[in-house]
Order: sequence, then C-alpha cells, then structure tokens
Amino acid sequence: MRTVTAVVMAAALASNCSALAADVATIDDMHHTPSIAQGSMTQNPESHMFDGIKLSEQQRQQMRDLMRQARAERHDVPPEELEKLHRLVTAEHFDEAAVKAQMERVTEAQLDWQVEMAKVRNQMYHLLTPAQQAVLHTRHEQRMQALRKLADRQQASSLQAVSSTGSTRNGSTQ
Repeated sequence: MRTVTAVVMAAALASNCSALAADVATIDDMHHTPSIAQGSMTQNPESHMFDGIKLSEQQRQQMRDLMRQARAERHDVPPEELEKLHRLVTAEHFDEAAVKAQMERVTEAQLDWQVEMAKVRNQMYHLLTPAQQAVLHTRHEQRMQALRKLADRQQASSLQAVSSTGSTRNGSTQ
C-alpha cells in the first residue's frame, strides 16, 4: 500500500513540478505579488526568497536574465515518461520493480531541474549587497520559525489524535 501511495504522490508531484516549472515567476512578479509568496511558502519556501528585498534596476535586470536563461535550458519530464508511469499504476498486475525504475527516471529529471534552480538562486543571492543578504537571512529565519511552529502544531495534533484513538480503544476493551 505504501508503494502505491508513493507512486500516486510522485505522479502528482511530477505533473505539479512540470506545471510549476512552466510558471516560474520573474523577479518582478515575485516582488510585486506578496500574496502569492504567502500561499506557496509551505509548498516551496525558496520560490520567493527575494520578496521584500529592494533591488536596484541593474540587479532586477540581472536576475531576470538569469531566470530567462534557466527557462531556456529547462528540461521537463517528457510526457511519455509520465504516461508510462500512469500505465504501470493502472495495470492489471502491479510491477513494483518497473514502477520503481520509472519513478527513478521521472524523479531524476525533477531533481536536475531543482538543482538548476538552486544554482540560479545562488547566483541571484551573490548579486545582492551584504545589507540585502542580511535582510534575506532575517526573512529566511522568520519563515523557518513559522514552518517549525506549523510542524510542531501538526505533530501535536497527530499525537493528540493517536492518543484519543488509543484511549477509546482502551476504554472499549475494559
């Protein structure tokens, strides 16, 4: 069951990553749409890492150029690979080895794209002044604290649910 869940999640992720990669915002888009950053922070905290940083026109242009170049060099997961995965998931008999091999092909393409985007973000970071880098670091720490609080609340909620389920079982067996 875990394997099927992983495959379904990976297939959804694959289509999501392709869609997200196609819609990567330029620095200007990210700078002027803070509501997008708030909604997607938990999905991809790095996607709007430069929000709130005042950039010079030269920095903005350099960052636009880096994004344009990254888009031009982008290699999406071929639709045929996703179709193969779909056929494996919906097959009469589940072939775990085939699914695993196919997932490795799909995730390798996604991993390559994520590494490329991390490289671009690194290049963008080094375009910033030390003061801008300090602001970026502060904002990153604030986002990480918010994510930690969210994770703690989710974990506490899960533990509470397990605890109440366990006490219900214990109460019914007595």
